[in-house]
Amino acid sequence: MTWLRSHASLPIRLRLLTDIMPADAVDDEEIATLREKVSRYNGVTQIKRKQRPTGVWGSNILGVGPSKSLGIKNIGTVSQYRRLLEMGVPPSDRAFQLANRLLFRLLSRDDDPKLLFEYRKSAKENPDVVDWARGQMHEASTAALTHAGHVEDPRVRGAGQRVANALSHFLRSDLTKKQIIKKGARYILPQEAHPPSLYSVALIAYMPSLQRERADFIERLVQFITQPAPKKPFVIMVGNKGFAPTTQILGDPMQNDSAGRPKDLPFSLHWMELLARLNALEASVSAQRELARFLKDCDDDGIWKGRRLKSFPKSSSGLVGFAFPLETSDKTTDLRRVDVTFRLAHIAKLAGLDLEFV
Repeated sequence: MTWLRSHASLPIRLRLLTDIMPADAVDDEEIATLREKVSRYNGVTQIKRKQRPTGVWGSNILGVGPSKSLGIKNIGTVSQYRRLLEMGVPPSDRAFQLANRLLFRLLSRDDDPKLLFEYRKSAKENPDVVDWARGQMHEASTAALTHAGHVEDPRVRGAGQRVANALSHFLRSDLTKKQIIKKGARYILPQEAHPPSLYSVALIAYMPSLQRERADFIERLVQFITQPAPKKPFVIMVGNKGFAPTTQILGDPMQNDSAGRPKDLPFSLHWMELLARLNALEASVSAQRELARFLKDCDDDGIWKGRRLKSFPKSSSGLVGFAFPLETSDKTTDLRRVDVTFRLAHIAKLAGLDLEFV
């Protein structure tokens, strides 16, 4: 803790106090001071300036980066919303209030064509895209709102139950045995298949009440997302159009090398956090292996000492860019180690491990 508080950025220093330190060891005045500073932090103000009065960012909802096929030029609303949360901005902030109006409309599957955002063009050419796109945005919006703590809002609870019902139907079906099928020269995920996504797993991970109420469903879900995933590349068929998979989870998404090191370090840390929130870290062989490797690379004070770290670890997918890195400068080796050290402490706290604070 001493090392992190000396080297970490304002958002991480704030979250050390709110998410990791014991409540009786935290100074409320220090938290209030850090929150005030975070509200004026450059990384926060830059995101807020990009938000439109309608609550949307980047004229899209799901974009994690530029996409020529969907006409996306900037990071979208869900990722920017969750980025502010990760940086410690309180859910009462005006930026969230603006975005919540939009997210709750997406939650209700409002049939306004304008709410298709980046899928409007595809939907005109292919009517089957409408329901599919609304389903994707419904899951993503629910994940964002649960991440913000709105888990007791009846609209969010209802949305979470609907997502869980669809997943439960899939997990009980024969589609889990043969998820992708060969059609012509390519493999496809049938339109009727509704596997877990990074968004649906996240929203369930942030809803402990749903986990308690539906223990059997959670057990089936954990079993599915920790089994080996198909290795063949596939596309998602929606009507006559194929979409590249982005957030779909057909099994364990973690990949590591022979030494147990993750091939996509930011994604692995985020996925381990979700597993910890689901009380499922021990169910994943790959997560246990990578966590052991992470801890092996920490010194006696818990500081991660990853090797050959010339810049921030990169993610090939960009799906977890909202969470990593929270540090803004990688000019020194210590700064490049801050995010991983913080994430490991957070995962340990969520997993209920005994922590020693130094």
